[in-house]
Amino acid sequence: MPETPRRSTIYFEREIHRALKLKAAATDRTLSDLVNEAVRLSLLEDQEDLSAAADRVAEPTISYGELLDDLRAHGKL
Repeated sequence: MPETPRRSTIYFEREIHRALKLKAAATDRTLSDLVNEAVRLSLLEDQEDLSAAADRVAEPTISYGELLDDLRAHGKL
C-alpha cells in the first residue's frame, strides 16, 4: 500500500515560486512533484558526499602550511 503523502507549508521567494509554477505547467507535473524530486536529489547528493568522505577518511592529510612549503620546495610557488 502506498504511503500517504505528508502536507507541509513551504514559503518560496516570489520569483522562485513563479519559475516553479511555469515549469510545472510546461512539464505537466505538480509543484509537489518538482519539490519532492529536488529534495530527493539533494539528499542523494548528500549521501554521495558522505560516502566519498568516508572512503577518504584513511587518506593522509597535511596542513595548509605544509602544502605551501611543499609547493615552494618543488618550484610551484
